[in-house]
Amino acid sequence: MRIANGFSLIELMIVIAIIGILTVIGIPSYQEYTKRARFIEVITAVLPYKTAVSLAIQSGFSLSALSSGMHGIPDSPKSTKHVASITVENGAITATATPLLSNTTYILKPNEEGSHWAISGTCLKNGLCNDA
Repeated sequence: MRIANGFSLIELMIVIAIIGILTVIGIPSYQEYTKRARFIEVITAVLPYKTAVSLAIQSGFSLSALSSGMHGIPDSPKSTKHVASITVENGAITATATPLLSNTTYILKPNEEGSHWAISGTCLKNGLCNDA
């Protein structure tokens, strides 16, 4: 009698089918995860502007007087791999991502006290930020 060693053709086909199914499910999830991870750089880059606008509002400046480079608000930074631009106009902060993230925008608008911020922009539609 001869003992068979190795895998049968059916076993190999089942393994290949399982790997194919996992790949079809895993790749889109991974791509979405990496987009969100890259967009965190945009959200993080906005934090100093958010703090500066809040401080300026609490110091008595009106929203219409708050722009980039004025009243302690930093000038627009140089672009990075994921952040194309950040601007402040009338107290609203607009950050634009690079084409790597489809030029997604992240817009923050403060209330009159500078304590609460409304989030808008294309990042909500793209699922890269939330309004919580």
